[in-house]
Amino acid sequence: MTKIIALTNQKGGVGKTTTTVNLAASLAALDRKVLIVDLDPQGHATMGSGVDKHELEASVLDVILGQCQIKDVIMDCPRAGYKLLPSNGDLTAAEVELLDIEQGRERRLFNALEDVSSDYDVVLIDCPPSLSLLTVNGLTAAHGVLIPLQCEFYAMEGLSALLDTIEQIKASVNPDIEIFGILRTMYDGRNSLTRDVSKQLRDYFGETLLKATIPRNVRVAEAPSHGLPVTKYARLSRGSQAHRVLAKELIRRLSL
Repeated sequence: MTKIIALTNQKGGVGKTTTTVNLAASLAALDRKVLIVDLDPQGHATMGSGVDKHELEASVLDVILGQCQIKDVIMDCPRAGYKLLPSNGDLTAAEVELLDIEQGRERRLFNALEDVSSDYDVVLIDCPPSLSLLTVNGLTAAHGVLIPLQCEFYAMEGLSALLDTIEQIKASVNPDIEIFGILRTMYDGRNSLTRDVSKQLRDYFGETLLKATIPRNVRVAEAPSHGLPVTKYARLSRGSQAHRVLAKELIRRLSL
């Protein structure tokens, strides 16, 4: 059964898009059929997949607004190994357009994915770093949430707000949504704050905290400029290996 996973955090700069791209490539390398939905107007998952966001003829915006069929917009990313529903800055217009829709505006992505989700083992939705109608669309379409998180004080504070948002989504439009895992990113186990925050997360969330961690790694930071996941750009790097460990843990946890 297809698993639709929203990667989200209202705090920016936590490695959400980096995780999306590299997890997708790692899952694809393990013979899973993967689709990335770039739901962020910044279009970083699109660029990180080797697609020029400025040259798109159609994007996720056209799908959400019902101007294109999703199958006509999904692109193949052969070097990365997965498919992509791309995005660019035009997606900011969706916020205004969706506000004018009285019924079902939060289910536009859900409805579109119904036509193609069975073609994939995993759909990863890269949500914007804000609580917006786009994020609500991502959470409404998802079976569960993967939360990338830096081990620092402000990240912990933002996590509380995000959990409240997920509960609101669960109570209103998506009663089956779960938290599939909390992922520690930019992880440095030598740092005392990192260790302290990890302990707090483990004590509070238990098994929801993933064992896999994503370290700070220069190869991970370099890869997007080459339009490649780090698993293709620097296959033997620590960042590449960490994302493969993450992929294997999710496969076991979610029976992917």
